[in-house]
Amino acid sequence: MLETVHSDGGETNDLLLRVASGDQHAFSALYDLIAPRVLGTVRRLLIDHAQSEEVTQEVFLEVWQSAGRFEPNKGGATTWILTMAKRRAIDRIRSAQASRDRDTRVGIRDYEAGFDSVAESVEISIERERVGDAMSSLTDAQRQAIALAYDGGYSHSEIAELLGVPIGTVKTRLRDGMIRLRNELGVET
Repeated sequence: MLETVHSDGGETNDLLLRVASGDQHAFSALYDLIAPRVLGTVRRLLIDHAQSEEVTQEVFLEVWQSAGRFEPNKGGATTWILTMAKRRAIDRIRSAQASRDRDTRVGIRDYEAGFDSVAESVEISIERERVGDAMSSLTDAQRQAIALAYDGGYSHSEIAELLGVPIGTVKTRLRDGMIRLRNELGVET
């Protein structure tokens, strides 16, 4: 028959050493003795009772599997088990946080802002009108050079050849036209 365990920890150490040799009765006695403290320690960290019970079961499974690594000269069995419980609870907290962070990242990645095609059409129409008004303020030569460069995609030398003017003249018309457009549209540089 097992002795009554006292608070001095010696009996707990003895039980854990017997568990290390595969003694199931010692494990049962150790469980009865320390499970409430393990559950309390875990519950203070996790708060959720169901998770706390689950982690407590994991701790005792680990105690059964790793009791042979307990070294009584380095500390008491109760401290060894409670340290194991704290680590398991912290691992559970980290795992839950990592899962929440992953879910948040996926949610943000998959989030599609609502698309308002009517609003976009109105904005495009207003911008087109503003640009048209600004373009009408240009000289014919500036308007022609800008249209060839931006709408036609021609290079400066190609525009010079098309219009039959020196490349310097094309560059001047483009520069002056763009300055005037920026001023008309209120674009700051």
